[in-house]
Amino acid sequence: MTCKQVQQVFPEIEQPEIQEIQAACEAIKEDYRFRPVELKQVASGYRFQVRKELSRWVSRLFEEKPPKYSRALLETLAIIAYRQPATRGDIEDIRGVGVSSSIIHTLLEREWIRVVAHKEVPGRPALYGTTKQFLDYFNITSLNELPTLQEIQELDLSLDTTQQPMQVKSEEQETTEQIPQTAVEQFSETAEQITETIGQAAKTIARLSTTTE
Repeated sequence: MTCKQVQQVFPEIEQPEIQEIQAACEAIKEDYRFRPVELKQVASGYRFQVRKELSRWVSRLFEEKPPKYSRALLETLAIIAYRQPATRGDIEDIRGVGVSSSIIHTLLEREWIRVVAHKEVPGRPALYGTTKQFLDYFNITSLNELPTLQEIQELDLSLDTTQQPMQVKSEEQETTEQIPQTAVEQFSETAEQITETIGQAAKTIARLSTTTE
């Protein structure tokens, strides 16, 4: 709920100021700081949620498995998030391959993206942008909280440095087991892991920006 929605709960004559409600929410957040449930502010307002470090245990209570998403879908979502508003053609230019209609349909169905306008060129292609639901799902309040492309490049360099010794050690070991899949291929259900995959996809945009400047 937003502070405005909380305010509307009160009779008009008794409605507190928005600043009072915000102060109360901050006090509640502090009170819940050491509890398993936290009050979190996201794009759509405040919500109570299980703390991230406990989510894997709580998820065991639910039999239904969250959907898995392909690398192509996550790359498409990353491009829209970082380059919005973007047309389907923009996405295809960056990825170097066509974008399936089912990918766009899935993102629209999940309400992670929406058509924000139409580009004034022949055919008037749709311009896509992210939604509040996208921000809510990734537990952030604005696009400014997404890592910058420079931060993603720096993270990639640090990961390459730490993974190289592990790769050498792995090659030295003889085994009949199947080689583990990459982080993207074994992508699982949590929002945190989806965010990491989006970060990997965003490196494509960062490389493109470097080569076109």
